Amino acid sequence: MKRIKVYQKLTVVFFSMVFTGILAGTANADVAGGQKIFEAKECGACHLTKGPNQDKTFEDKLKRKGPDLWFAGSKFKKEWLVKWLQDPKPIRQMAYNSIEKKNPGDHSKLSGKEAGDMTDYLMTLTSKDVVAGTIKAKKDLMGKMVFEKKQGCYGCHSSMRGAKVAGGLTGPSLVDVGKRLQGDWIYAYLKNPQAIIPVKRMPTYAGVLNDSEMKSVASYVASF
Repeated sequence: MKRIKVYQKLTVVFFSMVFTGILAGTANADVAGGQKIFEAKECGACHLTKGPNQDKTFEDKLKRKGPDLWFAGSKFKKEWLVKWLQDPKPIRQMAYNSIEKKNPGDHSKLSGKEAGDMTDYLMTLTSKDVVAGTIKAKKDLMGKMVFEKKQGCYGCHSSMRGAKVAGGLTGPSLVDVGKRLQGDWIYAYLKNPQAIIPVKRMPTYAGVLNDSEMKSVASYVASF
């Protein structure tokens, strides 16, 4: 009887290990498959995946055709990214790196399988400057005051104001941004933007806002 129980336990352990190995192998295959799709579709022609960004001047930045993705896994929420790759609606009203041309909205679409695999790959690309678990999304009153009054972020970014979308067009839209971006990335970008995007139009807030204010803004924006 004891031998039977031992055999049963060993059998359970064996199949658990096999099943775990299969899952791990499948996950690795999805990541590898996603990278192959990324390369086959020549996404690297527009997006940087090996960071950090080494741009020194605006001339360097203007050569880029799309946003960096070398920190995609720290920036985006996986569920949103899978959906967006299948139905890529413009996030910026203006074309990337332009304040004059409208965004043509011509980003290529992926199938569900392609989007899932590419997302698995992109989520492996992370930045050490983004610390997980730092920010929780909430309607932070200090963050709201800084966002709307002290810094006037609506001047560049559109968002919901009541039942209407209002704000500027030169920056990325913040409508439903809480579904798109991780709060920890928002905070890291506000705190040390040069570590993520060294050349940018967005103001630098270090020395303008204190750490508590930046965390409040990140929490507030993540709640959109």
